[in-house]
Amino acid sequence: MSVRLDEWIGKSERTTEFLSLAHLQRVSATLGEPVLAANDSIPHLWQWCFFQPALSAGELGRDGHPALGGFLPPADNRNRMWAGGRLSFIKPLKADSFAERTSTITAIKEKDGSTGNLLFVTVSHVYEQFGEVCIREEQDIVYREPSVPKAASEPGMNAPEWSEEHDPSTTQLFRYSAVTFNGHRIHYDFNYATEVEGYAGLVTHGPLIATLNLSAFIRANPDKEVTEFSYRGVRPLTCGQAFQTIGRITEDGHAQLEAANSSGVAQVAKIKYVSKHH
Repeated sequence: MSVRLDEWIGKSERTTEFLSLAHLQRVSATLGEPVLAANDSIPHLWQWCFFQPALSAGELGRDGHPALGGFLPPADNRNRMWAGGRLSFIKPLKADSFAERTSTITAIKEKDGSTGNLLFVTVSHVYEQFGEVCIREEQDIVYREPSVPKAASEPGMNAPEWSEEHDPSTTQLFRYSAVTFNGHRIHYDFNYATEVEGYAGLVTHGPLIATLNLSAFIRANPDKEVTEFSYRGVRPLTCGQAFQTIGRITEDGHAQLEAANSSGVAQVAKIKYVSKHH
């Protein structure tokens, strides 16, 4: 299998998209954020709402994702998850203009996990606008053999410096799937999520949790400019499980973030920042 999978390393695709105000208005409505005007800076992580391939139903797998074996390698009878990633924010993308994303598969690794064999695929994304690089991203995708998802984990941090409460509704999950053009059925098809992939309910998107986590940091620290953001999923959250985005400054220029609830941590993240007055 590994020889065949190696053929996917270095595979690349380039997507050009207009970052339209109409679509950004839908993102604002989904996340409860202010509406943007032309040439406004697009908030961090909103680039995930663009650059998705517009595939027909016949080009999708049974899970609602694009069928494997195209840009992403095949992974026989495994469930796909967005496991985490790392981003460097160089300059903001601007609304109401064209931008490009170049995606390249940079690593494919097999690992043995507590729930069975795992296949990790790392995809590098470079976002450019007006001829300049704006964002560099590494995205980790994991394919796991069908197994019962983790229901609990270690407790969240003590005495965070900020905290926000979130309880995404089925409507918000559906709308986030819509604005990110994410067809994965675990987010809107209850029977599929529970009976086929074994979740306790509809799954809250990992990218949505990351977006809420980063937004909470920005609201709590308006004098700080985020330069790097890394995040990793610990366990899934399902609809009806309220959670908090919490965090603290660990040392100058660094912060630690978590999404957690009474069952423990669901996502961890780290931020590097600079003062806006530096």
